[in-house]
Order: sequence, then structure tokens, then C-alpha cells
Amino acid sequence: MLREIFEIVNGSIRPVNWQHPPFQRIAPAQPKHHRVIVSSGNFAIFATAPDFGAIAIVFQLRNYKITQLSILNSEELMLKSDRWIRKNAQQHDMINPFSEKQVREGVISYGLSSYGYDLRVADEFKIFTNVNCTVVDPKNFDERSFVTMRSDVCIVPPNSFALARSVEYFKIPRDVLTICVGKSTYARCGIIVNVTPFEPEWEGFVTLEISNTTPLPARIYANEGLCQILFFQSDEVCETSYADRKGKYQSQKGIVLPKL
Repeated sequence: MLREIFEIVNGSIRPVNWQHPPFQRIAPAQPKHHRVIVSSGNFAIFATAPDFGAIAIVFQLRNYKITQLSILNSEELMLKSDRWIRKNAQQHDMINPFSEKQVREGVISYGLSSYGYDLRVADEFKIFTNVNCTVVDPKNFDERSFVTMRSDVCIVPPNSFALARSVEYFKIPRDVLTICVGKSTYARCGIIVNVTPFEPEWEGFVTLEISNTTPLPARIYANEGLCQILFFQSDEVCETSYADRKGKYQSQKGIVLPKL
């Protein structure tokens, strides 16, 4: 049953017939309290319902008759919540391993947050060095530019960077794109994390770029939080996904260097 019905338009207060066929699909019983403001043209109802979450019901009116109806559940809108992330991680293996709550005690936090997921950095690192080359060329990257190490702590040299990978393996749905943002604990120390978007139907461990912008060595803690992933769902499925075009970083297992 719908609760707290609000229509947002410029117009006068009028009753709504909740037995009208379009409403019967989502509102089998008339709500106890509702306020309705309607006018000729487009308008919308914003409501909450136990079985549906938040709902936006968008109408086109002509002479107070419904000529077009769209029902959008909050589960289908842009920035995705902890409920959506948990559901897709548990039912569709979107994040593995998955921590369904924030782990904070004694560590840099990781796990599920209100509107995102804080991933962990694994204990595998590639630290940049300029000893063996003079130019960084993304078309012809020299693997000797890195020193590989496994450790619970990585020391990134001053004004340098390291590559790492996530503990978690991600499988992105076809209608979803992710954006990565840094964690404030590291950002306040001058440590910046750069990760490009996870594209629709990309899957793999995430290659992470960690920059130390300070003139001092910086410490990175393995198996603790490093950055937050935000999930954005489109209003329609893409025509061609990352998997369709056989992206070069599909199903990557470790730290993957630039490919042409």
C-alpha cells in the first residue's frame, strides 16, 4: 500500500481515483492520507511503499485524463544504495569477497557504505622506479620501470607512485558504470588513488594506481580500505558492453600493466 503521496506540480488540489487501472498495479488499496496537486500537462507523484521502496510515477495529463504513465522504482534510478549493492553482491556475485557492513576497528575502513563500496588493496605491489628507463611510454611500457613486491605494507617513494590490485573481484552488470573516489584518510596525507571507471560487463580484479604527492615516503596498508566505488545504473541497457567488444582488460587476474 502506498504511503505519503505527493504530486509535485503547479496547480490546484484535486482528488485522485486510486481505483483507476494504472494505479491498481501498485496501489491495490487507497492510502489513508494523501495530498494531490494536479494540472494539465506533465506531473509526477513521489511515494514510498513497503514492497517497492521509493516510487516516481510520471504522468502526462490532458483534461485531467491520464494519457501516458511511467512508473520508476528507486531500484532503477541512478546512484545505487547499500540495499542494491548488497543484493547484487549476494545474488549475482558482483563483489567477491563481499563485506556487507563497514569494517573500521583498527583498520582503514572497508566494506559496504550508504551509497558505495570501499574496496581493499591486496598485498601485491609494483613500485615505480626510474633507474632503468628515461621515458614513460603508454604505447611501449617497460616492465623494468617497476619493482614487484609482496608485503603487508608498501612504502611509496616521494613524488612517485605504485600499482596494486584489489582484494575483491568485480562483475559489473550490463546497465551499470562505476566511478572510483579516494578515501579521506589517505587523501589527507597527500595520497591519491586513480582508478578508471568499471565499464558495463567488465569483470576482474581492479588495477589501482596510488600516487604519493608528498616529498616524503608514504605507507600503504595491504588488506585495508583504499578507495570507494560508486555504482550508477542507466535508464537503458547499453548497445555494446565491454565484454561485447572484448576489452583488453577483461577478466584481469593480477596487476595489469598498460596494453595497446
